[in-house]
Amino acid sequence: MDLFRRVPQLFAGLFLYGVSMALMVESNLGLNPWDVFHQGLAEVTGISFGWIVLLVGVPVLLLWIPLRQRPGFGTVANLVVVGFSADAALAVLPAGEGLPARIGYLVGGILLNGFATGLYIGSRMGPGPRDGLMTGLAARFPTISLRLIRTGLELSVLGAGFLLGGTAGIGTIAYAVTIGPLVHLFLPALTVRPRPAPADHRVLPVRV
Repeated sequence: MDLFRRVPQLFAGLFLYGVSMALMVESNLGLNPWDVFHQGLAEVTGISFGWIVLLVGVPVLLLWIPLRQRPGFGTVANLVVVGFSADAALAVLPAGEGLPARIGYLVGGILLNGFATGLYIGSRMGPGPRDGLMTGLAARFPTISLRLIRTGLELSVLGAGFLLGGTAGIGTIAYAVTIGPLVHLFLPALTVRPRPAPADHRVLPVRV
């Protein structure tokens, strides 16, 4: 029965995650490392930001195969929903004109990103392609800390995205500093806990 909560929560989280990405794009103050890469590719190819998010997710997901990672329903949903919701939000959001509006977009985007991350991870229906790559590498190379693997991946895509023309700036730093505490704040309240197994009330014979 908890699927009636988990599935809507998953899709709400993924949709809001895409909206949070669009808010940070419109702030023009810096994106998270993966989105710097996505935006850089969008600049070079002329493909929309959301479609780039989707297309990059495909080869990332294929990298799960040698790592023996298994995608969940949420993984596939993440691949599709986030990119489309980002493009939809970018189509309707007014441009951030003036520094106060841009700061508002940035702060709102980071806060919404933390909340959305808590929603979709808390649904327990599978990590996104990029998160799964990180945890898969950590499982494949247990002598390397998860923090080091994440840092290496994000510095790599950040550098590549910056060279391609993606926006890195104060927003990139703000995201890196705040997203961990935000997810830590939201995730416990948003995680769907497994239901306990029903107790067995059968009367057992008493041995005498």
